Amino acid sequence: MKGFAMLKIGEVGWIEKDRPKCGPRDAIVRPTALAPCTSDVHTVWEGAIGDRHNMILGHEAVGIVDEVGSEVKDFKPGDRVIVPAITPDWDSEACQRGFPSQTGGACGGWKYSNFKDGVFGEYFHVNLADNNLAILPEGMSQEAAVMIVDMLSTGFMGAENAAIELGATVAVLGIGAVGLSAIAGAKLKGAGRIFAVGTRPISVEVAKQYGATDIVSYKDGDTADQILEKTNGEGVDAVVVAGGHSEILLDAFKMAKAGSKIANINYFGKGQGEKDTVPIPRVDWGFGMADKDLITGLCPGGRTRMERLADLVTYERVDPTLMVTHTFKGFDKIEEALLLMREKPRDLIKPVVLLE
Repeated sequence: MKGFAMLKIGEVGWIEKDRPKCGPRDAIVRPTALAPCTSDVHTVWEGAIGDRHNMILGHEAVGIVDEVGSEVKDFKPGDRVIVPAITPDWDSEACQRGFPSQTGGACGGWKYSNFKDGVFGEYFHVNLADNNLAILPEGMSQEAAVMIVDMLSTGFMGAENAAIELGATVAVLGIGAVGLSAIAGAKLKGAGRIFAVGTRPISVEVAKQYGATDIVSYKDGDTADQILEKTNGEGVDAVVVAGGHSEILLDAFKMAKAGSKIANINYFGKGQGEKDTVPIPRVDWGFGMADKDLITGLCPGGRTRMERLADLVTYERVDPTLMVTHTFKGFDKIEEALLLMREKPRDLIKPVVLLE
């Protein structure tokens, strides 16, 4: 089969590979909609997770089941499915402790385009199909569904991890697709005032539609100082970090109230100027004693997560298609869509490639 792959750090291209084999509890899926991610950019052009050779890229897909293993009960060939970006090993020790995204070690639930071929192939493999696939609801667009698998799941996790209470004041730092999803999640969690930090006009517009009450531009001065001024020096009850270089944590701790939670959903890559450590400000952290908790997490995956997010879309609690700004048609357009994600023109939030 054909696939679009990382050949080595800084180089991508089309390759031929054997069709993946299906285990007794697994499935083989043919993609019908794909979306490149900033994580793919970090992986290829920054070498953020180390060198990978001839590894098919991509972890955001919906598709049609082509084959199932002999022990799969709930899915059959021909089913249209949502495939989570994170496909945990559900019988693992980490799952039993309540951390399914960390199966097999740190971030081990992230298999696609990490240590296993991703979804940018004519076919791809899904481990534990009964646990890691969800039926695409009748009438749901593929554009909406493919936003669920990573963007919506990750952004909503930020709002969940920040423990947002009814009426809370929240800041979301970064308004790419993940940050925008965090804003939508914060509104659903009951946030009162929501600060969105970013400058792209198209993202600002969607941020407002998703529930942002205040837009803060880092071009107008220190972000934390602006938010502290707007809150009469009190700061915010919760912060979701959804973008920026590692120094963004300095802003997060500075604007967070004592006793608040800072939820990081940002992928700290190895871009220009990045270091192997991230900073936490000593004074703004209360010298380590201000009950300002930094919570991290990897996008939740699995069947139940996908089904619940799909319900939020079906019952019109959120419209993820607002984040889809560029649509391509045809398998051969994957490369163009990924390069667009790398370039990040100002009119881009998220590209989607439709294969049928």
